[in-house]
Amino acid sequence: MVQTGPVRIAHGRKGYRTPTGTFRVSFRDIDHVSSIYGSPMAYSVFSNGGIAFHQGDLGGKSHGCIRLSRGSAKTFYNSLRRGDVVQVVS
Repeated sequence: MVQTGPVRIAHGRKGYRTPTGTFRVSFRDIDHVSSIYGSPMAYSVFSNGGIAFHQGDLGGKSHGCIRLSRGSAKTFYNSLRRGDVVQVVS
């Protein structure tokens, strides 16, 4: 089990709340691009449908994903595999 944190994040804005709970990693994509917003989502780890944690701007809120610094996103991406359990808390 890898324990990392706490780390700085940006979460979902009003109307796009980031879901909390315990989830399993469904897939990862190192160079993902959002099919809805066209935004780059490097080091994406998906665990709740279209919700992922990934590298992104920490200065504003997201459309539900958890944005991380490049270093944090890379650490999570390299540490987690499909089926691993992740927990999102507020």
